[in-house]
Order: sequence, then structure tokens, then C-alpha cells
Amino acid sequence: MSEELNTFEKVRLEKLHELRAAGFDFPNDVHVTGYGTDLLATEVTPDEKQYFTVAGRIVNFRLMGKASFCHLLDTTTKFQIYVRKDEIGDEAFDQFKTYDLGDIVEAYGYLFVTKTGEKTLHVERIRLLTKALHALPEKWAGLTDVETRYRHRYLDLISNYECREVFRKRARIITEIRHFLDSRGYLEVDTPTLQSIAGGATAKPFKTHHNALGIDMYLRIATELPLKKLVVGGLDRVYEIGRIFRNEGLSKKHNPEFTSIEFYQAYATFHDLMNLTEELLTKLCLLVNDSLEIQYGEHAVNFKGPWPRLSMQESIHEIGGVSRDMNLRDLRTIHQVAQAHRIELTDKEDWGRCLEALWGELVEPKCINPTFITHHPYSISPLARRTKGDPDVTDRFELIIAGMEVANAFSELNDAEDQRERFEAQAARKASGDEEASDVDEDFLRALEVGLPPTAGEGIGIDRLVMLLTNSLTIRDVLLFPQLKPES
Repeated sequence: MSEELNTFEKVRLEKLHELRAAGFDFPNDVHVTGYGTDLLATEVTPDEKQYFTVAGRIVNFRLMGKASFCHLLDTTTKFQIYVRKDEIGDEAFDQFKTYDLGDIVEAYGYLFVTKTGEKTLHVERIRLLTKALHALPEKWAGLTDVETRYRHRYLDLISNYECREVFRKRARIITEIRHFLDSRGYLEVDTPTLQSIAGGATAKPFKTHHNALGIDMYLRIATELPLKKLVVGGLDRVYEIGRIFRNEGLSKKHNPEFTSIEFYQAYATFHDLMNLTEELLTKLCLLVNDSLEIQYGEHAVNFKGPWPRLSMQESIHEIGGVSRDMNLRDLRTIHQVAQAHRIELTDKEDWGRCLEALWGELVEPKCINPTFITHHPYSISPLARRTKGDPDVTDRFELIIAGMEVANAFSELNDAEDQRERFEAQAARKASGDEEASDVDEDFLRALEVGLPPTAGEGIGIDRLVMLLTNSLTIRDVLLFPQLKPES
């Protein structure tokens, strides 16, 4: 432990030293026969004693002379135990009185109901398993300091044990996604986290160095390109759930390290994936909330289908309120709309990026119920197939829920020459200072030259999806270990 101990920590450490001197060795021979939820679900009968061996952390301690009521917290819930001196003996009770909040104990006894109606374990034996050298937060039942909650998540999981349910739901969501795709013939695969070229998305990567190879490498910003190589190789339906790394800022919706799923299906279009996505998310919503109507912050969100499908341009008229008399295919008109709504355009000569800027301000925050936004401009979709008959836009959609992008998908570009031109345009942007633009990926181009069948692919942000389905208003609430500045 640190040399800078407070008075209470010194007392706990002294207790541990006394325990060691008496032979305490952190026991590791526990055989739990019941958890808190088991005790609370058991019917208590007066003519039969039902015995359990339980283990948990002391989170409440009321010593009343020769008896004590305690609350333990195990992996399932909080529950009460009753300890009497006459029952466990003088020596054991004297030792029990030295226990502190936070200590982990094993208790054996039978279940009864107190006068107040609380199911309680009447203890016949109890022993210390782990001595806690730090006290729990003063208000153990409601740790509210946000910095402490995120930085020391273990305290949050003890103090606000209800938050464990968020992470249980997260695990169920991921399990159900796997089951959903597996049942449709998809194969789960793994692709490299370290890559020589950061591609598959528009984002600034984290850079590292491989000593043995003597080359700089990047943490992946997407799994798209290696997954499409597998489709080239004949694995027609593949997916990967994994960590993605983007060297970007922190916000309620952004963490530099996050979890996504990407899946690719040969001989499918982005229309097929809209249908699949609606079916998947509807099932997940019912699984987690038993309803298609959920609350997210101040918004009531309804997952009931069919979900609207609007082109990006159409949504600016219908949702953004821009008059249909304004021709949004004309760059000068977009400038006028942007000026009228005080929207900053960072790349005023790029029609696609200007249209996206309008959409981001006027439409995205207003999409509360699930809405598919389709046909994104070509210039902001470097890996998507152009729309037949309208080369300025692509066969792409984003799914927006509660003002957040949850999924991004498109019919994949499988023309190697077209892809090379787009890579070269991205490389030119990077050379001019765009840190989020990508390089030319010759290995991926070679794979396309071998031949990628008509394919559709999609990425879903797992963290944002969990946020929505658990009414968590910041991404940090659904990450066990969110990124934080180091403690000074």
C-alpha cells in the first residue's frame, strides 16, 4: 500500500497484520451453495430449515450487543444475514466484531423471515475470506462522484450495484447479435488489430511501431477491408465483433476505443441490410426491454416498424424544414441555406460535404425514432457503390436513433479501377493536411482485382446501441473502463 495512509486505513492494515499473526491466510476453499437471489426466491416454511452457504461483501453492519444484522452483496444482489454470539461462539463473535465494511465473508446457516418480513440467513458459522484495506465510499448505496465512478469502476459496481444490470444487458445484446447472424449463415472471424495501413473509414488512427519488423503500424480504425478480402476468398457471409481505435476527441457519444460489429454479405444490397437491421434491432429492443417503446433521456423512442427511409437530400426538406423550392443539388443554394441557418461549411467547394453539414445540423438531431437516411454523396462515401443513374450519390444508409448514428452500411464498391481513383483522391486530401483521409491500399486493390462479388456491408456501434437500449445518456456509462485523463 501507499505510505500515505489515513487513520482508518492504518487501523485496517493493523487488523490484517494481527490476523496474519493468528494464522489468517486468505482462504480459498469456499463452496457457495446459494446466492442472494436464491435466498430471496426461496419459500420459507416453519417446519423445515433450509441451509445455505453464501459469500459476499459486507455493505451494512449493525452491531447490537450480542447480535448483529448485516447486509452482504454478492454477484446477484444484496441480502441480509443475522449473527448471534450464542450461535457462533464467543471467540468467533469477538473476531466477527472486528470485521469492517467492505470485508468479504463466508456464512453458513438457515433461512428465516424477520418480524419486518425480510428473508434473512440465520448464521451458524461465519469466517473472513478477504480483508478490505480501503473503506467503501461513505454513501455506499449511492456513489455519485462521476470521476470516481468511471476511474474506479469496481467501486461503482459495489456502491451502485444496480449498474451491473447495464453490463449484463450489454452481454445479452452481443450474444443475441451473434445468435441472429449465426442462424443466418454468417461466420464469425478475427482480423488484425495492427495494420500497416489504416483504412476502411475516415478517421485519424493511433500510430505505433513494430520493433521486429522495423515499421510503423496503426491500430485499426475499421475491420472493413480485411472482411471484404474474406468475401473475395469465398466466405460469402462474415462478421467480426471487436475493438476499434480512433484518435479523436471524447464526448458523450465518443470514446477513442469502442466496440463495433461489421458484417458483409455477398449477393446482397444495402436495401437487404436495411431489412435485416430493422429485424435485428427490433428483436434486441424486445429482448432487453420487453417493449418496442423505450425512454431515452427526455425522448420516447418507438422501434415499431416499418422505419422511415429517406434520402439525405429528401430528409433536409422533410425533416430539416428547408423549402423544396431550394435546389440542394446546386452548391450555391446550399451556401445560401447554410448562411440562413448559420451553419459553418468547412469545405465550401465540395458539394457532398456541404450537404452533409446541412444534414448534420438540420436533420440528425431531430431523428428520434429509428430512421434510415440513404443515398449519401459520393465524396463522403469512398467505399460505397455509386447509385445507378445518379452518380453524385451512393447506395448507402445510416441508421439514426435519438439523434445518434447507430449503423452505417452500403452496397460495396467492387470496381477496382473506381476504387483506385477514390483511394488516390483520399491520398491527395491526406497530403494536403486531412489527417482522417486514408492512403492507397495496394493489397486491398489487388483483392478487388481478383474479384469481389456484389456485396453489402454494415457496421453497428455496439456502445451506442447499448446506450439506447439501457437509457444511458453517455457512452462512459456502458463502458466498464472508459478513457480518462491520467490522475495527477
